[in-house]
Amino acid sequence: MTRNPAIRLWQTLSTGGLLVATVFFAASLTPSLIPRSHITQGILSGFACAAGYGVGVAGFWLWRYLELPRGSTRLVRRARIAATIICLAIAFVFLWRATAWQNSIRNLMGMTPVESIYPFTVGQLTLAILIVLIALARLFRLTWRAVTTRLRPFIPRRIANVIGIAVAAVLFIGIGNGVLLRYALHIAEGSFRTLDSLMEPDVSQPADPAKTGSAASLISWDDLGRAGRNFISSGPSQKDIETFLGRKALAPIRVYAGLGSADAPQARAKLALAELKRVGGFERSALIIATPTGTGWMDPAAVDTLDYLEGGDVATVAIQYSYLASWLSLLVEPEYGGEAARALFSEVYGYWTNLPKDHRPKLYLYGLSLGAMNSQRSNELFEVLADPYQGALWAGPPFSSQPWGSITRQRNPGSPVWLPRFRDGSYVRFTSQTDALAIPGAHWGPMRIVYLQYASDPIVFFDALSIYRPPAWMHQPRGPDVSPALRWYPIVSFLQSLVDMAIATTTPAGYGHVYAPQHYIDAWLEVLGAKDWSAPEIARLKQHFAKL
Repeated sequence: MTRNPAIRLWQTLSTGGLLVATVFFAASLTPSLIPRSHITQGILSGFACAAGYGVGVAGFWLWRYLELPRGSTRLVRRARIAATIICLAIAFVFLWRATAWQNSIRNLMGMTPVESIYPFTVGQLTLAILIVLIALARLFRLTWRAVTTRLRPFIPRRIANVIGIAVAAVLFIGIGNGVLLRYALHIAEGSFRTLDSLMEPDVSQPADPAKTGSAASLISWDDLGRAGRNFISSGPSQKDIETFLGRKALAPIRVYAGLGSADAPQARAKLALAELKRVGGFERSALIIATPTGTGWMDPAAVDTLDYLEGGDVATVAIQYSYLASWLSLLVEPEYGGEAARALFSEVYGYWTNLPKDHRPKLYLYGLSLGAMNSQRSNELFEVLADPYQGALWAGPPFSSQPWGSITRQRNPGSPVWLPRFRDGSYVRFTSQTDALAIPGAHWGPMRIVYLQYASDPIVFFDALSIYRPPAWMHQPRGPDVSPALRWYPIVSFLQSLVDMAIATTTPAGYGHVYAPQHYIDAWLEVLGAKDWSAPEIARLKQHFAKL
């Protein structure tokens, strides 16, 4: 008997499991929507290998359960040797091609090609994760057998097996969700809370009494949080806008209530409304009810471009609803953001509808990512039909957003899922990197709804059913920012999509989940119905933001 633990472990592994694990490993090296670093690739490949190994073991168990022939010991030994050689060959070939596959995405996004994906690092990380996951699976099996052994003297064997599996599953899920996940979320929330409270050395309290957070403001500067202070203190000044436009402009109004401003969403919404009235927000030509991302962040690419397009004659109001990153907030408090968005909309819209129609600003909604999802949930269409707001711009709406999802499913035949057309285009239109909002023969109705989304955005196009069938965005024609080398593989493509969501903001602006100013400009022009911007002026504004 050999004493080498590595060899002993190798001998206990399933041959069929290793074969399928290698196939999954190879598939995990193929491109997906977002370019991956070698560390990210190693993590993805480790989980893909473990999933493949589980599928292979399950298949071998089914073979034995059906009492199909297994072959002699000698044949099994030869099969293991042959399987090892095949696995090594497959792994070598796919690792050799992996760099070109990753560069096929990077080239589309204008990124510098990588010279290598560091195959040895990828391989080591993959093996480490695979071993850990196999050890956890074997611990699960030991737990199941321990429970089953104690039950068999009292109940039939098959019933004991079912109960054993159920007990082991409850224990593992309880430990995973109730202990490990809860602890991880506690650590994450503490970290984000600390980050939110940090005072940036280059951001100071505004002296202008018309600014939120000033000494005259109803909202304390300290209570705005990091994202709120950045939102209030950043952006173009009146002088910046006047210099660019070559004419008189106004200083844009920005109102923000952080989590520290009040305990409940309704209280923060009332405070934001009071501050909005104090600084004259309802006296501007355009009023934007904005919903931030999970951390409270407001995308400068959206808000700054709007300030220029409106010549500063615009007010934007938002309230914070979470410290967590959007994906974490979506996981642990999916309803909370919607509650905050609805509270702010109810307060502002309720006040706005009581103003004379010829002496009130045009009202618009805006949100990015989780903010887009929650902004859509802030009101129902039937609630505003009697006095509709003028439009909305929602960028990068998450895959579970409504009504985005139902509109996309009911798109006109022949239009792709990444750039759908909905009916006659009078209510809602979609656009991406290339402006697709000018639909021939289409005329806007009283509300203008625009979705800005990229085909390479996994936050928008994640599909849980890709675990067993290709998602709709893979069908032809594909988006211009999707690698032509991308293919669908069962289970593996699902895992790739999960990783893509986690790294969706690592792309250059204009790809993935990073929305570029020039694309916001096209979308805002359509939502606002702006007619006083010529094509050269629009091009100059885009160039201005490209330099920034």
